[in-house]
Amino acid sequence: MNSVLQGLRSFFGAIARFLMHPIFRVLMIVVAVFGLIGTFAVAAYVNALSRDLQSVNVLAEYQPEVTTRVHAGDGRLIAEFASEHRLFVPYEAMPEHLIEAFVSAEDKNFFSHGGIDYFGMVRAMLRNARDMISGAGGNLQGGSTITQQVAKNMLLNDSSQRLDRKIREAILSRRMEEAFTKEEIIELYMNEIYLGGSSYGVASAALNYFNKPLTELSLAEAALLAAMPQRPGDVNPFRNPDRARARRDWVIGRMQANGYISRDEAEAAISEPLVTQERLRGEEYAAATYFVEELRRSLSEEIGEDELRENGLSIRSTLDTRLQLAAQSALREGLETYDRRHGYRGPLAMIELGDGQLDALNAVELPGGYGTREAGLVLSASSSAVRLLLTDGAEIDLAEDDIEFSRTYRREGGGRGLQSGDVILVGVEREEVVPEGSDSSNPAGDEVISEETLTEAANSEAEAETDAEEVEPAFVPVGDARLGQIPEVEGALLALDPHTGRVLAMAGGYSFWRSQFNRTVQAQRQPGSSFKPFVYASALELGDPRTGQAVFTPATQILDAPFVQCDYTREEDQCYAPTNYTSGRFYGMSTMRLGLEMSRNAMTVRLAQDIGMEQVSRFAERVGVYDRLDPYLSMSLGAGEVTVWNMAASYAAFVNGGRQVTPRLFDRVQDREGATIYQMDTRECPGCNEEYTGQAPPILADTREQVIDPITAFQITYMLQGVVERGTAAGIRRQCPRGGPEAALGVGDIPTLCEHTLGGKTGTTNDYMDAWFMGFSPDLVVGIYVGFDEPRSMGNGEAGGSVAAPIFGSFMNEALVDYDPLPFRAPSGVRFMNIDARTGTLPGSNSQVIREAFRRGSEPGFEDSFGSDLDSIFGNGNSGEVSTGVGDIFDGNGDDPVQPGQITPPPQTGPEDFDGEVY
Repeated sequence: MNSVLQGLRSFFGAIARFLMHPIFRVLMIVVAVFGLIGTFAVAAYVNALSRDLQSVNVLAEYQPEVTTRVHAGDGRLIAEFASEHRLFVPYEAMPEHLIEAFVSAEDKNFFSHGGIDYFGMVRAMLRNARDMISGAGGNLQGGSTITQQVAKNMLLNDSSQRLDRKIREAILSRRMEEAFTKEEIIELYMNEIYLGGSSYGVASAALNYFNKPLTELSLAEAALLAAMPQRPGDVNPFRNPDRARARRDWVIGRMQANGYISRDEAEAAISEPLVTQERLRGEEYAAATYFVEELRRSLSEEIGEDELRENGLSIRSTLDTRLQLAAQSALREGLETYDRRHGYRGPLAMIELGDGQLDALNAVELPGGYGTREAGLVLSASSSAVRLLLTDGAEIDLAEDDIEFSRTYRREGGGRGLQSGDVILVGVEREEVVPEGSDSSNPAGDEVISEETLTEAANSEAEAETDAEEVEPAFVPVGDARLGQIPEVEGALLALDPHTGRVLAMAGGYSFWRSQFNRTVQAQRQPGSSFKPFVYASALELGDPRTGQAVFTPATQILDAPFVQCDYTREEDQCYAPTNYTSGRFYGMSTMRLGLEMSRNAMTVRLAQDIGMEQVSRFAERVGVYDRLDPYLSMSLGAGEVTVWNMAASYAAFVNGGRQVTPRLFDRVQDREGATIYQMDTRECPGCNEEYTGQAPPILADTREQVIDPITAFQITYMLQGVVERGTAAGIRRQCPRGGPEAALGVGDIPTLCEHTLGGKTGTTNDYMDAWFMGFSPDLVVGIYVGFDEPRSMGNGEAGGSVAAPIFGSFMNEALVDYDPLPFRAPSGVRFMNIDARTGTLPGSNSQVIREAFRRGSEPGFEDSFGSDLDSIFGNGNSGEVSTGVGDIFDGNGDDPVQPGQITPPPQTGPEDFDGEVY
């Protein structure tokens, strides 16, 4: 015992002697000096790093790039424009379980640390050391807190793994904790974090993955969003549903471990299927692509591309989603119908049957615009049966009528139709079949997670990310496959409100994914006979300005006879000799109404010559068809190129009483704060914001320019009603009762359009290059054009009445469902009289009688006494009685005009100058 004590005394004595030795004191001084120098050096280094740091106060004025959203006129979201898809949501609007999920996944001590989690940093350092020793790859972990992530992403914009960046990040984090509350910091984080799929912030991600606002997210959905910040690409639920579900379950386990949810809540959340929903998908959105792109282009020119994509604008467009879907469907159906009349053009490709045929089939690239159709491989083919292999390995037969259609294809080496090895485009109807052993109440096919799995998820993220077998539902083909073919011909359809110019539907081609060229606004084509109403209107305006008496009326007779105009001033004589649709046929003296209804070319040119092409040009320029129209007679037959956009706007003036409207794509644009920055209707509205107490609605001033005399506009509208009732577009009403819209009221099982008053004009250019139909009802104007992008003949007989008019009928039959049947609105000064349909005079005992609209004082029976000082009577016909007649037809003979048959005939309609027994 004494020896031990003596040893201890000797040991401590030696230490005491060393500490008192001068060498130790010198050593201590050296250490202190170097420590002081090191402290100053570190302080200077940190000070240097912090000297040029951005002030955290800029976060107080945080204005992130926010998604611009476009809504249709009915309020439906149809598009978003953004560089970064983000919707800003304040902290107060975020569900508590969403915040808890992110805190559990990213920074469990967020609400208790001061910006830096020192214990987390130690854990990260130990994990990094372990990974380096074991040779594991991957990025080094720094134990960043949510505050540090905000500093890195919003103030540093630096993701490098360097010491100086981590020091700057720590400095900014401390400053942020002093300047902002925890709620403000996590609000910044939740709105800025990137969560994959072009989604910035939790609100955008909730819409992107679940098509839900934050307030409707379930616990499991919130956990999935919280699982994404570290590896958004790896856990994208669209591409990697297994990893996404595993990572989601790990977050749920961490929420339970942190005490935010109970075990029962965790089990329920983990057993919830992983169900995602793509937004802005579906036929309504696909149909609106041409409209959306034209709106984007228009607004980019108006306010700039950056402003449009970054400033979170709210755009209320004019689009009617129901009409837009009807427009795109009608146009596609019409183009396909035309295309089918001209035969099958052959398979997409040919592949060798045998091993690898299914892989080869799946490798075939489908043409743009294929839609929901898919590739099919012909396994066997005969004149009566064709067996197909689909891309999923299923087999199916081709429909019998499509086999017959395929035989119109003549192969280069001889033979007709399909043969083994052909790859064709087919439409297949499929139905879902739930595999045996899966739960039909679990539509995503997710494995139900057990209690043991829950415990593993809570304890180990890595173990939770094991691949799970998933039972996928099958979609098996039913019925027969339908042979498809992408039309080579193209077209456009534009529908607008004639009173406001609001564009309600725009179909710029067969498919936006096939061609982004928007033919409603970009295609300049000859309108053909659809221009004729402007020639007739310019004549109806002529008269005596002092009395308002007109020279021409719808009953005025014009000679339909051969017409020749020659220019003898050239070295080689050039003569212009237009013919009617049926070459060599002329019909003598005919009323202007009959000439327009039957689209007589010779009559129109002779009328243009009589009144002077300068009058026609001035009229066309005034209403906006052309900016400048050369006064050549050929222009009276629509030889000048024009867009569907301009034609529809100009036809609107006929329908609305002669007022000019400018087509528009949006009603209002608001900034992110809700302030209106653009508004199309800028008229003052006194009393609009007053409380409603039963008073009459406010009356707004009509600021539209009057470009056509109201009576002239109605007379043209009324004449064009005859085009649909008994003229070149009579096929539109082929399934309707005789006697016009009135006869269809209350009749069941007939097309919707039968009850509505319609008007319009067909148009066909030389060699059937272009087919037009400009049609309308009292509250809807529709312009349709069909033709090849590189102009060539569409084939003999493919005129406006057989190609474009059926598209109008198909569209209007859907569009008019929500419109009330109304007659065209007649202005004051119009007088209706019964006249002889052939001569335009007062009817006799044997006359075929129709009801015609006249300018008061210009009816048959009045004396005509015009001098040489004739001019436009535009604006002088607004007095007199008001009539609401709609042109009843009396003593009609009942035969619709028909077109001569063809080998592959289009729908039977009247040719553009047919003169059968039409009255």
